[in-house]
Amino acid sequence: MFNEELKERAILVSLLIDKAAEETDRSLMELAELTKTAGAKIVAQVTQRGRPDPKTYVGSGKAIEITNLTQELDADTIIFNEDLTPSQQANLEAITSRKIIDRTTLILDIFAQRAQTKEGKIQVEMAQLTHRLSRLKGKGVALSRLGAGIGTRGPGETKLEVERRGIGKRIQRLKLELSKIEKVRQTQKKQRVKRGLFRLAIVGYTNAGKSTLLNALTKSNVLAEDKLFATLDPASKRLEVGGGTPVTISDTVGFIRDLPHHLVAAFKSTLEEVIEADLLLHVIDASHTGFDQQIASVESILNDLKVMDADILSVFNKIDRISTEYIKRLKKVYPDAVFVSAKEGMGLEGLKERIRKIASVPNH
Repeated sequence: MFNEELKERAILVSLLIDKAAEETDRSLMELAELTKTAGAKIVAQVTQRGRPDPKTYVGSGKAIEITNLTQELDADTIIFNEDLTPSQQANLEAITSRKIIDRTTLILDIFAQRAQTKEGKIQVEMAQLTHRLSRLKGKGVALSRLGAGIGTRGPGETKLEVERRGIGKRIQRLKLELSKIEKVRQTQKKQRVKRGLFRLAIVGYTNAGKSTLLNALTKSNVLAEDKLFATLDPASKRLEVGGGTPVTISDTVGFIRDLPHHLVAAFKSTLEEVIEADLLLHVIDASHTGFDQQIASVESILNDLKVMDADILSVFNKIDRISTEYIKRLKKVYPDAVFVSAKEGMGLEGLKERIRKIASVPNH
């Protein structure tokens, strides 16, 4: 547990760009959950309508207003709900004298806390270094905007190039380590294919209850917390569904809206569990007011992974939190879905029966 007195005190900032009020509320709620998961205490939230200011994102007047608020509330961190350019971050830090964090950096910090296995830690470090390298490139453009000659030489540029090369070399070493791990994984997969295993992969928005479902189905004890990104490292278990077909089921990293593309790339080996699965279980938090937006976010990432044509079974979880009437309405809208409560064990036998029927069909 974090000591409340030792937590970073954070102010959340979001620029409202053509967003509906409901979407804005959900976005800020998610940023708050991310911030809490990272271990910070929220002391204020600031919103502003308008287009991004190229220098300070929120405009100089708003930046000064936020600065005064940090002093008033003794906040040491300002977290933006969107991504900032390197120059915007530098300008804001100069104005506020506080640490400036954008959305991608916040997610990366949580990933770094959550990774447990060697593979997970390598993937996180690669994502962090890739993000850092992209920001160095941005600084490089500022330093060399004249192309060459006066104003583009000197120790500043030299130091930048040295850092770039160092990061590039480290990324290459990490890729080599990851490729060795991937070879072992591929060997294991070939052995599973030879044994005729039917492969399931659980996907879904973060905190939808994927790990809880895995535990409930397989009677295992994979980490399951009521926090975003509780699971980063893939966990594969045997699942008994009857019918004679051996089944494995894998949990995967939770998705989130606007998940940065380089994070998806960094977790490619983990997400191969999704790409190569015979059936995807898309776990949906039925109790979440914005589950339709979460479904869209998951489907967007699955589309990026080119697996939207795969067999996908929608599993509405946490039905213990909603009324019977609401469940009936959902069943009319999603007639092919399965409705369960992984925590309470409701509907699990029906889910296993659906899996057994699908797994017994030839050519999977």
